[in-house]
Amino acid sequence: MAECLFCKIVNGDIPCNIVYQDENVLAFRDINPVAPVHVLIIPKRHIQSVRDLNDENINVVTHIFNAANIIAKELGIDETGFRVVTNIGEDGGQTVLHLHYHLLGGRNLQWPPG
Repeated sequence: MAECLFCKIVNGDIPCNIVYQDENVLAFRDINPVAPVHVLIIPKRHIQSVRDLNDENINVVTHIFNAANIIAKELGIDETGFRVVTNIGEDGGQTVLHLHYHLLGGRNLQWPPG
């Protein structure tokens, strides 16, 4: 989608601080971090949210979680712990309509989150 913020990032139209990428996903530092480590992991293919996952694109979730493990190890939070979360819809807090997961760590994360 041409007007999608994250699609523009994938296409290189908007710069970001990339921490990982492969043929399926792109991961970059959040511009408004809520933890010492706050990385967004997105599929390169536009999928609006979890609600739009189906048999044809569900494998992207495997790629996202594989990337989360790689990034956590590279950033030194794999042993201490981290959180991976996605927001779905307005009440769920989704502000960008492109599937994305937040990788959070580097401090003790409290529960409930919000």
